[in-house]
Amino acid sequence: MSGTGEPTWRDPTREDDEDMEGTESEEEEDEIMEENEEEEKDPGPERVYLPGMEPLEEGEELVMDHDAYILYHQAQTGAPCLSFDVILDTLGDSRSDYPLTLFLCAGTQADTALGNRLLVMKMHNLHRTSKEKKEKEGSESESSESEEDDEDEEEKKPQLELAMVPHFGGINRVRVTTLMDTPVAAVWSEKGQVEIYDLQKQLAAVSDPQSLATFLKDEQAKIKPVYSFSGHMTEGFAIDWSLKTAGRLITGDCNKNIHLWNPKEGGTWLVDQRPFTGHTKSVEDLQWSPTEDTVFASCSVDASIRIWDTRAAPNKACMLTANQAHDSDVNVISWSNNEPFILSGGDDGVLKIWDLRQFDRGASVAKFKQHTSPITSVEWHPTDGSVFAAAGADDQITQWDLAVERDQDQEGESDDPALTSIPPQLLFVHQGEKDIKELHWHPQCPGIVISTALSGFNVFRTISV
Repeated sequence: MSGTGEPTWRDPTREDDEDMEGTESEEEEDEIMEENEEEEKDPGPERVYLPGMEPLEEGEELVMDHDAYILYHQAQTGAPCLSFDVILDTLGDSRSDYPLTLFLCAGTQADTALGNRLLVMKMHNLHRTSKEKKEKEGSESESSESEEDDEDEEEKKPQLELAMVPHFGGINRVRVTTLMDTPVAAVWSEKGQVEIYDLQKQLAAVSDPQSLATFLKDEQAKIKPVYSFSGHMTEGFAIDWSLKTAGRLITGDCNKNIHLWNPKEGGTWLVDQRPFTGHTKSVEDLQWSPTEDTVFASCSVDASIRIWDTRAAPNKACMLTANQAHDSDVNVISWSNNEPFILSGGDDGVLKIWDLRQFDRGASVAKFKQHTSPITSVEWHPTDGSVFAAAGADDQITQWDLAVERDQDQEGESDDPALTSIPPQLLFVHQGEKDIKELHWHPQCPGIVISTALSGFNVFRTISV
């Protein structure tokens, strides 16, 4: 099992030079020099690339601006992960000292059902992005300094520890919570079951080399879910743990049904067999209220967003509905921890802000159309009530701040219509990933965003947040 999907880290801030050796005649050398001079002609000024507004011309490529990031690393785990969640740790809240250490739980979408794994990861030694550009060394003394720099780079390499357990079937969604100091993961899989996993052994394994060796040898294949529910009868994606009542869970499926889980003594759950009914198509996402322990929100392929209260009978629990919240499927929602707002993203590529104090009016209070493809993930900043991030199938992650307003004094100063059309609330556009599926802010590390895509994981912090 341990040989499946070996993890690798890639640090995009490091540049590896390749030395080409060979022999040429003087005439050949002159020809090569002339060719190089032609290639090195000034290509013109660098331009800011605006996704969806202008295509790249032939020969053009995107170049990362390292100065725009405080931290930026990439990781690969073999099979891509459709979903992940942050595991809260005991290293402290609001920590910004580098290097950083993060713990994540993720699930793979492998080519075969037997090839899938539930992963617990420890990402550590995550240093800040270096803003200093290296220059080639020409003397022996400079060469000595270069060797010291190389040693320093070796010490700054990011590290990834990984504990995997077998999981039959691709994992659609992972959400983590803590029960009595025990981290547990709820896992929605394509086989139509929701399973609960205890993560203690995996966390112990990634935190200690000796424990990891023991885990890989004796425990890895023995890990099984502590509880599972197959009453949905089909697969799903929607799942969320309550922030107010430990162990309370809601799960939604592609058959439009939502089930409520309540924890019981002995580490099991009582799942209400009566589904919450109201949606007419697949339930895509669920979010518990951060302030009310009986209230949750849902969104659906039927283009609606609904607010429910579990104190009522399941068939009467829907309190409020925005029937045509988006032009088509509503894929994802996020309920703010700080303001009475719900953020939604749909197949129409639109982001909308819903004020719960005006929800019965059926109209959003703000909407943004920066993404050119369906929205795949949205999340409010854990502490800043005006900031959120979104990901789309257009390979963009965008960061927004609702508190920013257009400067009236600078209105119309730009001659570029593409720039003037950008909403002032758009802080940052992150690119470079392929087929982005999910993002999360790290609740204990201010400004840190983690994302998963077909191309792997990104961990970054921008200068904007």
